[in-house]
Amino acid sequence: MKNIVLLGATGSIGESCLNVLRQNISNFNLFGIAFGSNISQAKRISQEFQPEHIFTGKTVNPDDLIELQSVSNVLTSEEDLKQLIQNSQVDIVISAISGFEGLLASYFAIESGKTILVANKESIVAAGDILMPLAKNKNALIIPIDSEHNAIHQCLGNKKNLKEVSKVVITASGGPFRETPFNELKNVSLQDALNHPTWSMGSKITIDSATLVNKCLELIEANYLFDIPESQIDIVVHPQSIIHSMVTYIDGSTIAQLSNPNMEVPIANALGIEARLPIQFEELNFSELNLSFEPIPVGRERIFEIAREVCNLKGNSGVIMNAANEVAVNAFLNKKILFSEIYDVIERTFAHFQCSKLSTIEDVFDYDKQARIHAEKVIKSVH
Repeated sequence: MKNIVLLGATGSIGESCLNVLRQNISNFNLFGIAFGSNISQAKRISQEFQPEHIFTGKTVNPDDLIELQSVSNVLTSEEDLKQLIQNSQVDIVISAISGFEGLLASYFAIESGKTILVANKESIVAAGDILMPLAKNKNALIIPIDSEHNAIHQCLGNKKNLKEVSKVVITASGGPFRETPFNELKNVSLQDALNHPTWSMGSKITIDSATLVNKCLELIEANYLFDIPESQIDIVVHPQSIIHSMVTYIDGSTIAQLSNPNMEVPIANALGIEARLPIQFEELNFSELNLSFEPIPVGRERIFEIAREVCNLKGNSGVIMNAANEVAVNAFLNKKILFSEIYDVIERTFAHFQCSKLSTIEDVFDYDKQARIHAEKVIKSVH
């Protein structure tokens, strides 16, 4: 029986994690959860799984707090979160928190040498220079649970001999605007941007998918997680979202990971670590499959150039790109900028900063703050 701490338990990825745990209840104990503002979902989780500890960084209504405390120990401070994650009884930490907000929890888990399952790509993008050496030093095992990187993880196998790898291909659904000419993206509505063709996700990652910035972040994350040069990572549009990534080896063999779009598949694979876990899933009907592939849509080249610059520059470049994107997406969600202006905010913010080395986790937070301030200035200048 392994003890799990699930961060971001009330989100869409958190719910997929809970579904995997439900189907393997004899193998795992939900020791603790962390959530943001979805108190009703937190109550349901606490009643069903009865975790020993519940963390929330938000202000909770006193009546709700009493109800949670009747089941679990409720934690609220940053030090509480650190102690929960680094508790000696905890075997696996799952980071399903969206955005840069998940960085500190990832840092706490890696610092204590835990096995961490990461859906929070932003923490790797922003702080890869800090987290990856720390993981090596602390013998922390990082296993990705977003579908693309878990697919790479599976295709590489246990040997992970990068000398045998010729190329890694990350697939993209293309989002709802893959056939929309770039000069027409300024007319995109918020409702259209939130209507993803194949995946049901939170609003931030749905917009990232629509802009294809999500694939830029995934390229950077793959560069860090697998130590693969960006020159050996390709992005290809695959509208069916059946093949999640592929690895081509130096002998010409290409291994792909396929499944119907379902986050429970990579989560189950990661939770199993060395043995696959059984879950309910929709089988692929190969006789009806019609798989197609396309290049990245015209007009999005510059954003991918910036992502490849991040891979090569390292240092503070990832935290700046990520912060600019988060500010821009939030501005679009609040109807302050046009969809197409998300790209402008990222490019202009990124161009403003010189590349600098990251020495501590505090450096990451400092550059994140600086980049957000400048991105807000850019937003004011475009309107």
